[in-house]
This record gives sequence, C-alpha cells and structure tokens, in this order.
Amino acid sequence: MDSVSVLSLEDITVDRSGLTIVRGVSLLVDEGSVTVLLGANGAGKTTLLEGVSGAIPVASGEIRLAGERIEKLRAWRRARAGLAHVEQNRTVFREMSTLDNLRAACRHDDTPDRVFELFPELRKQIDAPAGLLSGGEQQMLVVGRALLGRPKVLLIDEMSLGLAPIVVERLAAAVRALADRGVGVLLVEQFAALALGIADRAYVMARGRIVFAGDGRELRADEGLLRALYLGDTPSGSGVWK
Repeated sequence: MDSVSVLSLEDITVDRSGLTIVRGVSLLVDEGSVTVLLGANGAGKTTLLEGVSGAIPVASGEIRLAGERIEKLRAWRRARAGLAHVEQNRTVFREMSTLDNLRAACRHDDTPDRVFELFPELRKQIDAPAGLLSGGEQQMLVVGRALLGRPKVLLIDEMSLGLAPIVVERLAAAVRALADRGVGVLLVEQFAALALGIADRAYVMARGRIVFAGDGRELRADEGLLRALYLGDTPSGSGVWK
C-alpha cells in the first residue's frame, strides 16, 4: 500500500529578525511514520518547526495538513486541525499535579488514561506537582499533553535535551509506538543514531536548506555520511546529498 502524506511542506521560507533562516524547504511526513530532521546547531530546524506550527509566520511556501493548506491559519487553528508542537523547553504547570496537567489538555471525551498507557511512569506520579518530576518525566508529560488533542501530526523538538541516554531510549520507543498507532511524527533530534533507528524517512538541514533526503535506517548504517554531517562536510561521490 502506498504511503499517505499527512503533512507536506513545499518551498517553505521563514525569516526571523529580518534574516532568512529557512530557505525553500520541502519535506513530507507520512501517516503512521517517523520523519527525522537532523542538522547542526543553527541549521534552522527549530525555526522550521515554529513556522509549521504557526508560532512564527512563514514568508513563503505551502503547508498542507491532511491535504488542506494551513500556512495562513493562526497557531490555535492549526492545533485544532490536528497539528501538535512539543517544544524543547518542556513547559509544565509546575504547581499543578501530573493529573491536573493532563486534565487541562483534555478535549471533549478524552481522558489521561491514554497517556498512562503510553507512559506508565506518569501514573506512579499522578499526584506529584509537575515541577518535582524528573526531566524525563516532564518530557513524557509534555508529549502526553500534546497527544490528548488527538493530533494527526506531532512535531517534537529536541526531546532528548539534557536527558540521560536510557531515558532518551525510552522516549524514542514511545515515539515509535505512537507512529505505529497512526500518528505522523516529525522529530528534530540531536542523538542522530538513536533517532534514525526509529525513523522511516530522514532529512538533513544545513544553513537553512535540505541537503539530504532519504531512508532513515540507511543513513544510520552509513557512518561516513553521519560523521560528515556533524563535521559539516559533504562526502564526495555520495548520490544522496543534494
């Protein structure tokens, strides 16, 4: 069966403070898949996600969610249409309990039980103030809150930031499980090898542009290509670099 793209970006350009940060980016996220976006610090990854979610405007290009153009919609309308954005700052209501944080995000007949199924660790902290949770538990809580809107697409920005590798592995497994349940995931991540291990498709950004697009697992297996990515070089003779 052919894959169905639930999120498509075509020639997206994003400016910030008068500077062009994202330059003509096009990419696809399929339904029930994980798409990983890699690149060095300053490549434009976070700015791209902010443009997609509506946190900042895009200067040009088309964003389609489930076939409908959304680039002119406000952020809350994009969220209502099925786009959720997990930012890298892990913002929680620190004085509220874990349960109340989740209840605040519930829509219609949704319940926190769906989140506890994915992250049973949170059930053990159900009455604890969110500000006292570990960094990993707070990240689980933020992802869980985003899921309670029943998104078609989940944008996740650097979920591993400041976390121990074992916690990152746990989060990566949860992201893969979400995709297997039908959610489209666009993941920006610094742990390239781990992220590519759960990816169906991978893109690499450099200086605001997409310089690589291909199969995530194949990129993970190519150590030379990965090394070149983080050294800032483009390997000669590679047919996958643009």
